[in-house]
Amino acid sequence: MLAAQGVAETAFLVQVPEAEPAVRALRQRFDPAAALGVPAHVTILIPFMPPEQITAQVLARAKAALKDLSPFTFVLDTVGRWPETTYLIPDPATPFVQMTKALAAAFPDYPPYGGKHAGVAPHLTVADRSTAHADEAERELRAVLARRDPIRSTCRKVDLYENAAGAWKPMHAIALEDLES
Repeated sequence: MLAAQGVAETAFLVQVPEAEPAVRALRQRFDPAAALGVPAHVTILIPFMPPEQITAQVLARAKAALKDLSPFTFVLDTVGRWPETTYLIPDPATPFVQMTKALAAAFPDYPPYGGKHAGVAPHLTVADRSTAHADEAERELRAVLARRDPIRSTCRKVDLYENAAGAWKPMHAIALEDLES
């Protein structure tokens, strides 16, 4: 769930290009973040610090926070809902929660979603900000998923995106260490 806030900020996310064929058209219609350059993704930490505060030291601390995580495979085949949001739930969700908690612990001034929610619920937003649009997107998304194999992806990196110019764009990538190699 990324959107322009009027203030330049950054966010950590995991891109899910394998989801694009299933969700791109729905996101273009129902998720304002898609029009701002945000790809299909699972948000890890938003809001994060303003882009001008991102230094080599900040990136080193973020990388250190994620150092114990290895690449992992996940599936998106379950639709979830909040009143104004339709989303896909990653399975397993635990590695995403671990990433969020690790970054939030490393940067306690930047709690997930600004501290607005008690827990962490990893998800890939398909529709946002309208109950009517979320209802329509849910029906269409369920139909799309029924006609295809589950969406499978492997998380190999966490991207830091920024919106200083009013649209979101990649700023830095942190590769997850592959402990098996």
